[in-house]
Amino acid sequence: MKRKWRVVPHDAARVEQLIRGSGLPPVVAQLLVSRGVYDCQEAESFLSTKLTGLRDPQELPGVPAATELIAAAIADKTPIVIYGDYDCDGMTGTAILYNGLKLLHADVSYHVPNRLEEGYGLNAEAIAKLADRGKRMIISVDCGITSVACADQCNELGIQLIITDHHTLADRLPAAAAIVHPRLPGSNYPFGELCGAGVAFKLAWSLCQKICGSKKVSEPLRRYLMQSLSLAAIGTVADVVPLVDENRILVSHGLRMLGSEPLPGLAALMKITKLDEATTLNTESIAFNIAPRLNASGRLGQAQLGVELLTTTVQERAEALAEYIDELNKNRDSLQRSVTLAAQKQIKERFDGQKDAALVLAGVGWHQGVIGVVAGRLSDKYAKPVIILSMDAAGKSQAVGSGRVGGTAIDLHAALSTCGDRLARFGGHKAAAGLTIDEHQIDEFREDFCEAVSQQWTDNDVEPEIVIDAEASFGQLNLNTVKQIETLEPFGAGNPRPTLLCQNVTLAEPARRMGSGDRHLTMRLDQAGKTVRGVAFGAGDWCDDLNQCDGPIQIAYRPVINEFRGFRRVEIHVVDWKPAVVDAVVG
Repeated sequence: MKRKWRVVPHDAARVEQLIRGSGLPPVVAQLLVSRGVYDCQEAESFLSTKLTGLRDPQELPGVPAATELIAAAIADKTPIVIYGDYDCDGMTGTAILYNGLKLLHADVSYHVPNRLEEGYGLNAEAIAKLADRGKRMIISVDCGITSVACADQCNELGIQLIITDHHTLADRLPAAAAIVHPRLPGSNYPFGELCGAGVAFKLAWSLCQKICGSKKVSEPLRRYLMQSLSLAAIGTVADVVPLVDENRILVSHGLRMLGSEPLPGLAALMKITKLDEATTLNTESIAFNIAPRLNASGRLGQAQLGVELLTTTVQERAEALAEYIDELNKNRDSLQRSVTLAAQKQIKERFDGQKDAALVLAGVGWHQGVIGVVAGRLSDKYAKPVIILSMDAAGKSQAVGSGRVGGTAIDLHAALSTCGDRLARFGGHKAAAGLTIDEHQIDEFREDFCEAVSQQWTDNDVEPEIVIDAEASFGQLNLNTVKQIETLEPFGAGNPRPTLLCQNVTLAEPARRMGSGDRHLTMRLDQAGKTVRGVAFGAGDWCDDLNQCDGPIQIAYRPVINEFRGFRRVEIHVVDWKPAVVDAVVG
């Protein structure tokens, strides 16, 4: 689906004022202004990623109480289990706390549920087994905030439950011994967008200070916390939380640690993905290389091995796990392509991908481990919420689903809440959610959900669009300019890599499909005599229309520096294209 282009108006006066006051390069000043950063103090705050910008961990709601309880459990040798989610955020957060508690000589183990057998979040059967094994404290990571029944079960079994989470809260909080959550009711923490690993890092930091009896921790604990930044960065990027405020600091320093002093498992994974050969690492290094592989282990029911990779200190084991997880990722990729093709066929045959307010697709035997990724890809393609449901081939009465919103402003959790009576259960947040539904309810749920999303479209005027920071010709692209743009890193949700507009572009040679399954597109583009290589990821289906377009085109693109065998050059990632006669919307 083609999106509306909105070019942010160029405010020359504000740009000039920011340049004079800060001494910033013009291109950086213009990009900051386009993002609503107008004065020098705001610019300095945005661009600064000093570790001192992280708030004291004691300020995070629930951390003081959780710290006291865990410190006492460590001292008493109480058997503790870290209970993490099976996605990348949960695995990295679990590893942060497990590594820290081991270093603090706690009696600690970890449990990550099998996605295919246990499902998301705290599980009554798993808790019962942990109790039988003598565990007397459970610390959840990236889950648990809606687990009211499981909290009651822990109380009955004599288990202290400490919940650390960041997901949307329900009407009733679980009766846990402590809850650590950046948006806990009654608190006023100024940044509510930490991911699960970010919350776990803050708790680990507080524990280190508690054990040391000082804000300044011992050298072994300082080294542990610095290495944990790389795990927090991976979880933050993978969970697509906004890269602003504290998240920018966590990711910026986490990337530096990943490049200079990676944990053994991460070093092995980086070697397989060739990241160890990169001069610098950025958020794309995580998003396209590390996170998919860790997530693959969770999606295919092997999340325990993902956590082991992040916690092992044995080099040989790290290398073996990295190789195995890389193979899991290849299998995940094959399953994902299969489900994507089946889902696209269903859209073509049964639905109107252009007109429907949302898409709810269901198939028998669609692998539960990949439906979230497929929902994300299709929601990006159609610029609307997509829910993918996997029905059981054995004829079980319930389907498991996953939903994404595709960069729109639709609140997925709110839409699901509207039709919650159709669901056996659901959870998540605005942009992503999981659900379970009786199969006989699917058709009625589809109608209710599409109506709920349609109402949000109407009420909020959330027409999907591409926000373009500025217009820039190919002649303006050089290494120095792109280096200046990259001072705004880390890029990601809430701070996307700048998108620029270029008009009167022609194909220097026909566009070609590339990549596994011809999913991507490569092209050489010309504008006013300057030729640039362009890549469009996931846009292989543009190929024929692009090559057959009669006349010049205009493109929305993101400039990047491509490094190959020590040679650096400017390339572009094409976000969208239109025939040159179609105007973008300004303002």
